[in-house]
Amino acid sequence: MDYSYRRRGRATMGNTHQRSTGYRSGTRDLFSKKFRTKGGNQPLTTFLRRYKVGDIVDVVCDSSQQKGMPHKFYHGRTGKVWNVNKRAIGVEINKVHREKQIVKRIHVRVEHVRPSKSHTGHLERINKNEALKKAAKESGTPCAAALLKRAPKGPRDAFELNLSNTFEGKTHLLTPIPYVFKPISRNLNV
Repeated sequence: MDYSYRRRGRATMGNTHQRSTGYRSGTRDLFSKKFRTKGGNQPLTTFLRRYKVGDIVDVVCDSSQQKGMPHKFYHGRTGKVWNVNKRAIGVEINKVHREKQIVKRIHVRVEHVRPSKSHTGHLERINKNEALKKAAKESGTPCAAALLKRAPKGPRDAFELNLSNTFEGKTHLLTPIPYVFKPISRNLNV
């Protein structure tokens, strides 16, 4: 069979609409800005923020600045800063391709980068644990290991239900009705 028509981009039958596959294809909603945020420049905080190597950042594209914009794949991804330039930040982002996890290094302009909040809970827990260890060291008693580890959220505490607040002061009980199988009988004498 001759499949050369596929290479040329022509379809012989069916849907003849050619789907675009450009660098920014399919980003009408992805890069769209929120209502009432289209006009005006970015706040100065975006440009005055200080990034250091090792910081964790979120890559979020700002469609009002086309320069230094990353590919749509990296929009909304979190990575680690590996390089800081005059106007751009080098970010390492993990990309899963088939069975491999590849570390991609991209340079993104500062308008498309913001500090990540995904790490804050972890850092708070570290600070709390260090404070517990310090207090235990000063008091001379060792800190319990259970206090330093995360524990799953347990069941809620028991409580007694106040029945005086119920409707008309009565309790309404629901009792299940037992299921009895009754086959459909057909009257064949008609």
